[in-house]
Amino acid sequence: MSGRAKPSGPDARTVVASLKRLATKRTRDGMARYGLPSERALGVSMAGMLNLAKHLGRNHELAAAMWKTGLYEARMVAALTDEPDRVTVAQMDRWCRDFDNWGICDTVCFHLFDRTPHAFGRVAAWSRRRGEMEKRAAFALLACIALHDERAPDGAFLRCLPLVERAASDDRHFVKKGVSWALRSIGRRGPRLRAAALDVTRRLAAAPGAAERWVGKDALRDLGRKPRSR
Repeated sequence: MSGRAKPSGPDARTVVASLKRLATKRTRDGMARYGLPSERALGVSMAGMLNLAKHLGRNHELAAAMWKTGLYEARMVAALTDEPDRVTVAQMDRWCRDFDNWGICDTVCFHLFDRTPHAFGRVAAWSRRRGEMEKRAAFALLACIALHDERAPDGAFLRCLPLVERAASDDRHFVKKGVSWALRSIGRRGPRLRAAALDVTRRLAAAPGAAERWVGKDALRDLGRKPRSR
């Protein structure tokens, strides 16, 4: 060993400065069209954030510092650069409590949380949360696991279907959208899960509650189609 200290990478202040250079008023003003708050946003495109994150590489400490800034784009970059194998349950719970819009929620689940060994456990825990974005996170995370984890056994998803069916009665927009996403994603994994998801979907589509019917019919439009042959 040479004994030399490992060169330090960029810090949160440097990355935020880079984000500010990428920001445009047009992007910031357009966020409202997608239901994203702009009070704590700079106005950086998703392409810009992805390119910056690729340049930065994975860095757990930097991601933690970026998250603490509270800036929309900084938190998005944190999700794109954190190291999944270093993410703890405590961090997942802490970040979940901070979710205040669907963009952050879905990006963290899609690019980071679904790659941790704690993912299924957080689905069950967050499905009992009361906050709209926290509860959405349970089902966004479940959808992302279904999309990305090819090794996960069918049984793990079958155990989650009762959580999906129970949450379908929640009529809040972002919760029911997340529930439908999870149901559709599970149903696409293979014949066994497709059959189980369709059973849930049909029950929901015929349920007396408006929220349940919405979820059932939304998922049925996807799962009710004949699957493509491979």
